[in-house]
Amino acid sequence: MHLVPVMVDRPPRVAILGLGYVGLPTALALLEAGTDVVGIDVSSKRLAAIRSRRVDLSPLDHGRLAKALRGRRLSLSRRSSDLARADTVIVAVPTPVDEHLMPDLSILEAACASVVAAARAGQTIILTSTSYVGCTRDLLARPLEGRGFTVGEDIFVAFSPERIDPGNVAFPQERVPRVVGGVTPECLRRAVRVVGAVAPFTHQVSSPEVAEMTKLHENIFRAVNIALANEMADVARGMGIDVTEVIQAASTKPYGFMPFSPGPGVGGHCIPCDPYYLLWQLRRERVEAPLIEQAMTSIARRPRQVVARAAEVMAERNQTLRGAHVIVVGVAYKPGVEDVRESPALEIMQRLLDAGAQVAFADRLVDWFRVGSHEVFAEREPARGRWDLAIVHTFDPAMDLNWLDGVPAVLDASFRVKSSSVATL
Repeated sequence: MHLVPVMVDRPPRVAILGLGYVGLPTALALLEAGTDVVGIDVSSKRLAAIRSRRVDLSPLDHGRLAKALRGRRLSLSRRSSDLARADTVIVAVPTPVDEHLMPDLSILEAACASVVAAARAGQTIILTSTSYVGCTRDLLARPLEGRGFTVGEDIFVAFSPERIDPGNVAFPQERVPRVVGGVTPECLRRAVRVVGAVAPFTHQVSSPEVAEMTKLHENIFRAVNIALANEMADVARGMGIDVTEVIQAASTKPYGFMPFSPGPGVGGHCIPCDPYYLLWQLRRERVEAPLIEQAMTSIARRPRQVVARAAEVMAERNQTLRGAHVIVVGVAYKPGVEDVRESPALEIMQRLLDAGAQVAFADRLVDWFRVGSHEVFAEREPARGRWDLAIVHTFDPAMDLNWLDGVPAVLDASFRVKSSSVATL
């Protein structure tokens, strides 16, 4: 057993491994709470973007970042050896899926291996990245025990899933409760002390596995309901009914209903990825989850439905997609962010290109991105273009869309454009 060092009278120091959409806001919130922070990221490009403040943050966090960069309590590093300087280590790295929709654990495994290699007695290690049930024990607790530590006595391990919603200024993380599950009661107590510094309250559960399943359940709940909303939109259009009016009416019921809106698909870092971690695990254990499987299949199919509907809209005008000038309005996965990861717009634009269309996009925050082998740059004055078709992918209230009145055909895949002349998905 390792000797646990006596805490000195100084602000606690937290190392955050991974400074993306979760790690950086978490670092800023901890700094605000009086904690010294060591931010560690393997990407020198990301660290340079943080130092120059060219990062996608809420206005509140932009102010916090400016303050932090002027002070001395935030240090930025690429060295995993700096993890040993911290009293607490928070792992906040991406957990994507590959092109076959299989979990890609390489980033998480490498991060956890770095944490284990640098671990010292007395540290609290908190995993926040969404993964499969059991990952905290597999990637942290057992390897630490393999190094000779006794979890719960001389080192402390917990899982507390992130609950950060980029672009949602109504619910910054300081207003969102956090779930925490520790390997032992002492692990839980220590993790709660850290997480509780940036959350209004913590909900403590009996194990890391419960906390891990909680995160998966949260996002699978959303995935299933989005798939249902999309299906109801298809049904309603076939009946000549406005599905948004139906949803608004159903939302007047004060119990037993939660509104979900249809759209062109789902993007970002949670819903398109997280459910596959559970499905992958269940397949290995030969357990069926047909409802989740069908919901994810439906979600994955949605972008191609958008392109098929676009072809129908053009056919109604005796035109085809081949040779058509098409502009996609809004390509980020949600309004108010620059993030295009897993955005349905990427597949939609690729399929439009494959159909022979000439494709452009307009987005208030996104300057350019890559679609297959094509680099596509934003149209900053879309009203000047001559478009055969506009597809509204992400409705951003801050964008002026009056120019759409001059486009011969408009397909609203966002279900947010208020015009009887616009075709819906």
